[in-house]
Amino acid sequence: MASYDVNPAGVERARDLIANRQYVLDSEWGDAQPDAAKENTYLERHSWEEYAAWHLGLTAGATDGTKARYAFVFGDFRRLHRSGLIACRFRAAQWRHKAVELAAHDLLQELDDLSG
Repeated sequence: MASYDVNPAGVERARDLIANRQYVLDSEWGDAQPDAAKENTYLERHSWEEYAAWHLGLTAGATDGTKARYAFVFGDFRRLHRSGLIACRFRAAQWRHKAVELAAHDLLQELDDLSG
């Protein structure tokens, strides 16, 4: 099983989006989550660093600048989705990636505190 480190750039991006109210509170994550085609389109117009910042996890041992390196996406490349943070927290908890689980939990609390 892969192991993951928390992606500081992803946490920072999520906090910025929350602070700037660039989020969706009610969405179906299965519909909002970027698929491979949306990821490829995003990468055609943005850098790997920008792509990385949409993910809470970094796959240990994977090469930077590859999709395999970045895990636990939390937004649709425009806005953070509350359902995305919930999915990150659930998946990380399910597979015992505690640091990513706690990062997602903390971000979810920040979002809920701000949005009321």
